[in-house]
Amino acid sequence: VQLQASGGGLVQAGGSLRLSCLASGLTFGDYAISWFRRAPEREREGISCTSSRSTSTWYADSVKGRFTIFKDNAENTLYLQMDSLKPEDTAVYYCAASSSCFVGMSYWGKGTQVTVSS
Repeated sequence: VQLQASGGGLVQAGGSLRLSCLASGLTFGDYAISWFRRAPEREREGISCTSSRSTSTWYADSVKGRFTIFKDNAENTLYLQMDSLKPEDTAVYYCAASSSCFVGMSYWGKGTQVTVSS
């Protein structure tokens, strides 16, 4: 099983990025897929999740209204559309798979760096 996050980069405040999480070796629709981030000197934060079968989504207050999570089950890819980015969104972003959002993560992907300049 492998999760590969990509799409990070350097963007100015107010800009947008779209992160991708490509999964291989698992049936995407059977898992809840979560996005986490870790900023320097801060604890890892769960910011968004889509449940298995995409029946529900969840967003942290810090990103609600700015970020959108969506899946393409046919492509085994999860996306995180990030709009209106702020410098405080600067972090390494990770995707992870589990049976329930943010709980008991079974698989982690390598992170992708997002840097938002002011």
